[in-house]
Amino acid sequence: MTDFTLDWQTWHRAHEERRASPHGFLAVTSIRWLDAEPTRFADAPGTWHDGRHGVVVELAEVESLLVEGREVTGRHLFGVLPERDSVTAGFGDAVVEIARRGDAHVLRPRHPDTALRRAYAGTPAYDPDPAWAVTGRLERYDQPVPTPVGSVVEGLEHVYDSVGEIAVDVAGTPLRLLAFGEDDGPLVVLFRDATSGVTTYPAVRSLRVERPAAGDEVVVDFNRATNLPCAYTPYATCPLPPAQNVLTVAIEAGERLPVGLVQTE
Repeated sequence: MTDFTLDWQTWHRAHEERRASPHGFLAVTSIRWLDAEPTRFADAPGTWHDGRHGVVVELAEVESLLVEGREVTGRHLFGVLPERDSVTAGFGDAVVEIARRGDAHVLRPRHPDTALRRAYAGTPAYDPDPAWAVTGRLERYDQPVPTPVGSVVEGLEHVYDSVGEIAVDVAGTPLRLLAFGEDDGPLVVLFRDATSGVTTYPAVRSLRVERPAAGDEVVVDFNRATNLPCAYTPYATCPLPPAQNVLTVAIEAGERLPVGLVQTE
């Protein structure tokens, strides 16, 4: 077995462990779009609403949440969260995620004992092949460009900062991939290709590309293309790829269609 294959196996094993962690996306039991009407849900303690000052929970006398290591009771204000940000609060062996998506806050309880997480047997992938780890060139923008993209949730729009385009040849086809990024973290390429809906998840796959420490050369390793949470659960709000990253070439690398999906309400 080559070092390339061993490195990929180590990476994918760690990725799978994060995916199937006790409070990962396989543990989500619902998604609740909060509004001004106080509402109680079966899979989380408290009565919740989204008001002028943000998310508020009213906990009954016998209820509590663990927030940033502190037990809270009664009324607790989570406030207005930044877009795409989230916080979690614990109760028993579960947590509840409070997140901002678009113009609304959502609630996503996460219980480790979900049937989906218990039954999860891993995600198949193409055999790792160095031929799919190609060298490209990052052409940076002078300033990040806010770029709207769609979502698997109808009517929801995400906005990401495009930092540039990656020029790369893939299977003899020249591509220019729009790359998102924040601060000095890795670049993110959201894409769809000719395998989508055939051997890979139809809506989108995601690929992280390390920023070059110097110069503009990057390695685009499609062997590390992964599914987003929407491939596993209807309780996700995953972004869709920008039109520029909808490819006609077949990227026969990375994660394939999950088995035995998707969980339903």
